[in-house]
Amino acid sequence: MTPLDLRAPPAGFFDDPFPVYRALREKAPLCPQADGSFILSRHADLRAVYRDPVLFRSDKREIFAPKFGEGTELYAHHTTSLVFNDPPYHARVRKALTGALTPRAIARLEPQLAALVERLLDGLSGAAAPDLVAGFAAPIPIQVIGDLLGVPEADRGPLRGWSLAILGALEPVLSPEDEARGNAAVREFGAYLRGLIAARRAAPGDPETDMLTRLIAAGGLSEAELVENCIFILNAGHETTTNLIGNGLGLLARHPEVRARLLSDPGLMPAAVDEMLRLESPNQFGNRQTTAPVTFHGVEIPPGTDLHLCIGAANRDPEAFPDPDAFAFDRPANLHLAFANGAHTCIGLALARMEARVALTGFLRRYPGYRLEAGARHQHRMRFRGYEALPVELG
Repeated sequence: MTPLDLRAPPAGFFDDPFPVYRALREKAPLCPQADGSFILSRHADLRAVYRDPVLFRSDKREIFAPKFGEGTELYAHHTTSLVFNDPPYHARVRKALTGALTPRAIARLEPQLAALVERLLDGLSGAAAPDLVAGFAAPIPIQVIGDLLGVPEADRGPLRGWSLAILGALEPVLSPEDEARGNAAVREFGAYLRGLIAARRAAPGDPETDMLTRLIAAGGLSEAELVENCIFILNAGHETTTNLIGNGLGLLARHPEVRARLLSDPGLMPAAVDEMLRLESPNQFGNRQTTAPVTFHGVEIPPGTDLHLCIGAANRDPEAFPDPDAFAFDRPANLHLAFANGAHTCIGLALARMEARVALTGFLRRYPGYRLEAGARHQHRMRFRGYEALPVELG
């Protein structure tokens, strides 16, 4: 019996997947799936895959054509966005996006983010059991990415719903309802962005602070590429950062000794954020497809085989992380894979770390004695790990 069937995970998996991940690493480091794909779960294997973009490709056109249907909005989006492509397209788009996410641009966002965090914390005060996802974690990346792209405040209401619908379509099992929601979200978000791009062409913003203006001015992207990768920027930055902040708050509630150290020395927060990323990676699975025969654990895998890269398991591999289930500040090299690795290392990692550092430091300073309430629940999604609701007693 396979330790994990991606299409039918065992009961309790979404609350605590880590015993299953341990079984994968120990008993089935190359775990077959019914469709002929395999799960890889050991840290060394994932690093090897990430670091060889020739033998393991990211292009998903062959996989997404039967999943979404060619000509659909979801197919057009996911086969045009940065993350599911290889060079030379990947290199060209990545260069454009990285040029707009400069350290100076990220640093300029921090004062606005700190002010937003204080406003959100004010809004939590007095609530009986505020939900830290809806009331705190989720609004932060929406505000930051909205500021980066220059989306007016009044237009930001649909962004979270669009992002959840588009990313939800990447789950192993896609219902007709979720597929319809995903296609509608791409269609609606794309229409909005085309209007925003036209307005920015007519009246450019400051390229030092306005990512969309900078992308337009840099050239090199067609209109469709610009639209689909702006959707990607929102999706990649929103879902993962919301989960990072929510997972971090959950971890700190369960680790009072870590919370005490951070309260006495806030300078430890960057190390704590990386340990949160390792322990509860917001992105639990990546994917690659083989381009030639390759052997893992004595099994030869043919070209064209889909590989599911279990980041959540690799990040707790004892071969890479001594005492892997412990929350430790002093790891000499925290080489977690929450941001992937190699050519596809997340371009927004500095931004995500900054958002989590500012958000969690501000929250602990204001509500150092918070406690989890009954009703905390995780999303039931394979690819991402995060809370659907995180009610707390603020203390």
